[in-house]
Amino acid sequence: MNNSCSSIQQHHHHHDDELRRPQRNQQQITNTTQEQEETSTNNTTTPRCEWDFNLSTVVSSVAGAATDALGVIEFDPSDTLVVTGGIARKIRLYSVNSLLAGCGGGGVALLDHASAFEYCICTPAKLSSLKWRPGSGGRVLGSGDYDGVVTEYDLERKVPVFERDEHGGRRVWSVDYSRWDPAVGASGSDDGTMQMWDPRCDGGGTCVATVQPSAARSSVCCVEFNPFGGGLVAVGCADRKAYGYDVRKMSDPVIVFDGHKKTVTYIRFLDANTLVSAGTDGCLKLWNTNDSRTIRTYKGHVNSRSFVGLSVWRHGGLLGCGSENNHVFVYDRRWGDPIWVHGFESQLSRSARPAETGTGFVSSVCWRQVGDDHCTLVAGGSDGVLQVYVGKKKPLAY
Repeated sequence: MNNSCSSIQQHHHHHDDELRRPQRNQQQITNTTQEQEETSTNNTTTPRCEWDFNLSTVVSSVAGAATDALGVIEFDPSDTLVVTGGIARKIRLYSVNSLLAGCGGGGVALLDHASAFEYCICTPAKLSSLKWRPGSGGRVLGSGDYDGVVTEYDLERKVPVFERDEHGGRRVWSVDYSRWDPAVGASGSDDGTMQMWDPRCDGGGTCVATVQPSAARSSVCCVEFNPFGGGLVAVGCADRKAYGYDVRKMSDPVIVFDGHKKTVTYIRFLDANTLVSAGTDGCLKLWNTNDSRTIRTYKGHVNSRSFVGLSVWRHGGLLGCGSENNHVFVYDRRWGDPIWVHGFESQLSRSARPAETGTGFVSSVCWRQVGDDHCTLVAGGSDGVLQVYVGKKKPLAY
């Protein structure tokens, strides 16, 4: 069922202490945070929004974008650039400063895709995932596509420099990289496997490990390494479960997160010992990665069939996701109900044909991981429209 190359232990043997240490250091802090948030939630049933969110920028196509659904949005490691990808077979790179140029002017900046992006790279297939490769200085971007291929692009030269086609032509839903040095990549696919590979090796990268979480070979829809250190890599599957594997021994999962009623579409680490999952059962779940306990369930958005995006702003403890009713939802980790909701349709009349309004959905979201009293959320729609929101912390009430 599961198989892994013996090289996984050799590849990371000298990193074992490094991988273990961050989890131990964060353990007490995380447990204390969870206890505090659960206590505050029990005492306060009504969620409160401590942020003022405003729509800053709308980026659309003048001619309409019926075939330009945005499936993925990613900020670069410096949080100064953002890339998008989707079914239009294009990677578009934007400067964050240009997207926020109208911020503070009191109105909403309306931009056209053709003039808003810095440059565009055409790809051979529709894109489902984009991820910046650590250690590349923001130069290398990995992608997963509908043809089952993982490709890395050199953004300075705007050309592919690495290609891996080991999923039998089945769609790659998700790509991620470990944070240790040297980094390894991982991809989840419709073929029912999560594969780890070494991108430094030519010819598609040496296989480090392959696992098949589900006996029925259910699709692997998402994969993410713990970005806070430690050896845990999490995957979400169409069998309604998420699994955690220790990269030092990939034969079987070390933890199983069982609670969703339908496909697990996204999984994101919120801190060293908690992660958030999204499912097509219309809810998000916050899990303790030490004992697989469900800390909280978040409901309000609509999601029964599509990938609508999931992103966490770790510093602020905020969760963002899309919805099939064409709205963006923001949750605070402390409460199960949304703290802020905003509709895409209010701006569609300016950027889409009338026949298309009311039929779309928000298909991707991404938080910018900077700021203390301010935040930035970028969301993309199934019509290709990109919207940028900025938030400011409300002053404390005395």
